[in-house]
Amino acid sequence: MFNIHCLNPISNVGLENLTANYALTDEVEKAEGILVRSASMHEMELPDQLLAVARAGAGVNNIPLDKCAEKGIVVFNTPGANANGVKELVIAGMLLAARDVIGGIQWVKESKDNADIAKAAEKEKKKFAGTELQGKKLGIIGLGAIGVKVANAAESLGMEVLGYDPYLSVDAAWSLSRKIKHVFSVDDIYANCDFITVHVPLMDSTKGMINAEAIEKMKDGVILLNFARDLLANEEDVLKGIKDGKIRRYVTDFPNPTTAGQEGCIVIPHLGASTEESEDNCAKMAVKEMMKYLENGNISNSVNYPNCDMGVCTHAGRIAIFHKNIANMITKFTACFGDNGINIANMINKSRGDVAYTMMDVESAATPEIVEKLKAIDGVFRVRVVK
Repeated sequence: MFNIHCLNPISNVGLENLTANYALTDEVEKAEGILVRSASMHEMELPDQLLAVARAGAGVNNIPLDKCAEKGIVVFNTPGANANGVKELVIAGMLLAARDVIGGIQWVKESKDNADIAKAAEKEKKKFAGTELQGKKLGIIGLGAIGVKVANAAESLGMEVLGYDPYLSVDAAWSLSRKIKHVFSVDDIYANCDFITVHVPLMDSTKGMINAEAIEKMKDGVILLNFARDLLANEEDVLKGIKDGKIRRYVTDFPNPTTAGQEGCIVIPHLGASTEESEDNCAKMAVKEMMKYLENGNISNSVNYPNCDMGVCTHAGRIAIFHKNIANMITKFTACFGDNGINIANMINKSRGDVAYTMMDVESAATPEIVEKLKAIDGVFRVRVVK
């Protein structure tokens, strides 16, 4: 029986996938698995028996990834589960920026007591006139799950779409419309596009990538959209670009004191994945990833350990070992079993940066003594008996 604790409300559509082998608990200290959305775990004391954390969403800034890795706790996220919800809001953001719908609605609110509002509207509406999306060039920086959906949707609206992603996956490439132009320099996006939307993860290499230097390379009157992370843009530089007339609109899904209420900014209160469907999809995916790992030791969509899959164990036992990615570890592991006359029927070893994950199916169940010997090997974080 595995105990699961929810740090945030998790959609019942996902929780319903838990079988009789699982129980929900209100006591986090008893949990082998944690499901989380936005709650911060950085100051949290992680239970010794905690095996996995599944984030029902893509971003994992609220989870201490290195700390979890060193304790042999696998952290999962749900890439692509909320992609359609974000895609639709990006398209809405483009429409709101191209057509001054918000300004027009505000005028109507302010004129609600005018008996001749219909007549007045005919005179005032020219103040809110905008442009259409059809025929405009959209540049997409980052062609992951969301970027690909935005690209295909924009192309179907008659936009000319340029995409930039030096790490474009095979799956993403297959999903892209053939009409999308894949460029090999982000400068091509800056120089040619009327709309630019960013869909990359926040890393040291991408933090503040939309800055004064990048803005200077853009077309005059460009519309910028940021539905990925606010820190991808130096928003002080963005505000200066708006003031100077370089940027026509900045649409962001991340409210903060820098942009809230500023002229030329359309600030949305982080609604990208706030749809019933997205929350359901993320919950279902998070639960399935956690169950797959807890039951068989298989890892998919982890952000701190490598993906690894040996299917269902058909032998006497399965051992999972979390360890540093250093030389001679496998030799030491196999020696522990060999010295005790236990044959290894199947084995897999995967690494990710400084950490590695090894699974072994053995023909005789591992004894507590062997488990303790494995734990004692220098560089081992955790040993888990899966079966």
